[in-house]
Amino acid sequence: MKLSIVTAVLNSPEVVRRHVLHYQRMPLPEDVEWIVVDDKSDPPLLREDYDLPRLTIVRHTLPGIWTQPAARNFGARQAVGEKLLCTDIDHIVTQDLIDFARETPYDFVKLRREVAILDAEGRFVQTEEAVLEYGFQPERLARGRFHIAPHTNSFIVTRKVYLDLGGVSERRVKLGRHPNREEIPLRRRIWEQARLGNITVLDEQTNGHDQRPMLYMIPNGHYCGHKDANPFGLFHSLPRKTRGQVGP
Repeated sequence: MKLSIVTAVLNSPEVVRRHVLHYQRMPLPEDVEWIVVDDKSDPPLLREDYDLPRLTIVRHTLPGIWTQPAARNFGARQAVGEKLLCTDIDHIVTQDLIDFARETPYDFVKLRREVAILDAEGRFVQTEEAVLEYGFQPERLARGRFHIAPHTNSFIVTRKVYLDLGGVSERRVKLGRHPNREEIPLRRRIWEQARLGNITVLDEQTNGHDQRPMLYMIPNGHYCGHKDANPFGLFHSLPRKTRGQVGP
């Protein structure tokens, strides 16, 4: 298996359904699997509800309020791909990104990011009308069109490097706050290994211009500004709406 897409999910079954339809439309290459880690959803996500080859749904019940870091590490250990594409459930993975991830010679790749949506039929849509309907701030659209800042929590990495360096930090998962920047210690270890010449990294400075592939995000949270941070009810209650506690 060349690539494992690893995604942690909490109480977002409609978005999982849209991703399944999206991957059916591709379809996913035979050497690519999708590992969905059910981060204690209620009710649990059931594999039989989704018709997609090479989809694995695993559930973990580790203690803690915010356990996405533990879920991601759990998914990486379950994966069998040579490379990992670590994403969040509000991110959209396109065929171009999959092709890049399967073939890249780099051990670690940062990703550029833009907004887009998956509609109810799983179709990828990137129009001004669509992203505004999903709550994207008009001033952001006017300033940078679809562009938004990269997310340090989403990246391509060889599975060996990820596991050898210990994955993302689980130290603060019991604190109940999000984000805990659990990926920062891993990133520091990656940069150090790159500095020592042990691994290769593709970032925006490589070869003097930006070669990074694009990841897409469905607008939600602070990208929706003063509007409902979850206008279509697609995502679980994030702590920015629950005063620091992860919602049910």
